[in-house]
Amino acid sequence: MEQILLGAFVVVLALFGSVDVWYFLRAAFVIFRAWLLPPVYDVTGEQKVNGRVLLRDVDLCHMNNARYLRECDFSRLSLYARNGVLKTVRTLGANIVVGATTVRYRRPLRVGEGFELRTRIVTWDEKSFYLEQRFVSCKDGMVAAIVYCKQNVVRTSPDKILQHLCQRKVEVPEFPEDLQHWIKFIAASSDALKAEGGRDKSD
Repeated sequence: MEQILLGAFVVVLALFGSVDVWYFLRAAFVIFRAWLLPPVYDVTGEQKVNGRVLLRDVDLCHMNNARYLRECDFSRLSLYARNGVLKTVRTLGANIVVGATTVRYRRPLRVGEGFELRTRIVTWDEKSFYLEQRFVSCKDGMVAAIVYCKQNVVRTSPDKILQHLCQRKVEVPEFPEDLQHWIKFIAASSDALKAEGGRDKSD
């Protein structure tokens, strides 16, 4: 019995030492919780998720920069589970991956401070969805950080995903001016990398 327990301990220790177990456990919890929440019927509808800055999230008493992106990952996963995009992507044998992310930090979120993470699909083009995510302080309603995320669609297109999901052609929303500038920056960065010697053809 002792050998079995020791073996199990070694396996668990090796697992936690080589894989971000907590990430996958939380991802499973996020999807399960999304099934219990009301569906988001409007594809461009906003999802609001409450959070709080815990001790594991901080450096120098405020939320670590990398934690913002981690919270955004889970919030997008929850949104896609609630609006049906996640199920449709799996049905079509496709995938969605992050192509670019920009964060503007406006004010630190302190230890113990509550926040609301608001996530929505702003628009899309022939290859990608563009999402906006806002960290809004519950203390005073200020937008503490705002995130733009470009999510590349692999093996299909946003139009096909939404047409399959909504059973109709969905009109593409207009691109806000600030988002247009950001997309131009991404394109310029991609062109510059490709011009360095033709080594990178992925963008």
